[in-house]
Amino acid sequence: MNVLITGGSSGLGAATVDAVLAEGGTPLVIDRAAPPADVPYALADLADTPSAESAVRELAERVGGLDAVFTAAGIDSPGALGAVPAKEWERVVQVNLLGTAAVVRAALPYLERSGGTVVTCGSTLGLRSVSDATAYCASKAGVAAFTRALAAETAGRVGVTLLVPGGMDTAFFDGRDEQYKPPPGAKLNRPEDVAASVLHALRTPAGCEVRELVVCHSEEGSWP
Repeated sequence: MNVLITGGSSGLGAATVDAVLAEGGTPLVIDRAAPPADVPYALADLADTPSAESAVRELAERVGGLDAVFTAAGIDSPGALGAVPAKEWERVVQVNLLGTAAVVRAALPYLERSGGTVVTCGSTLGLRSVSDATAYCASKAGVAAFTRALAAETAGRVGVTLLVPGGMDTAFFDGRDEQYKPPPGAKLNRPEDVAASVLHALRTPAGCEVRELVVCHSEEGSWP
């Protein structure tokens, strides 16, 4: 199984690369940095639509097609709306929402040929909005709406799942002001446990789909 994974060089993306490898599949990574695993990859900035689409096609042609796509890449720039520079705010939406759409758009012809599956990566903060996260919440709410519309559009041809993870113990929170980091002792999921949920969505038989999947630590407060 050829599985294209955006953001596959770190965090949930890298954990999903390992999970696909453990299942005997072939992960293909799109990221701005080379992945730690020895797998096919292409360097691209998902805020650059032509670059993202070209990376998808390059990898798909290199391995002879795609069976699945997981859009794990995501960024954030927390802060009050008036305090976050406009370019930073817009880049969050470009990477999280428009980058997701660009990758899926380029991958669809391959997935339609294979009867493959798209798993997009939303967030509990795409369902529940909080202060100082207007860009992130808007982008992830957009991912949810995009995925639901995509599922209706491609029904019977391509499987579509929206993964909605809660907070995870990754480098996602590194480099932030302390007020925007999880507090000491915060209950966060391990990325490898969330990656197992991605594999679950990919294993379902034809015609049976996990449409939406919320995965969060039982004591983490971002859901419901």
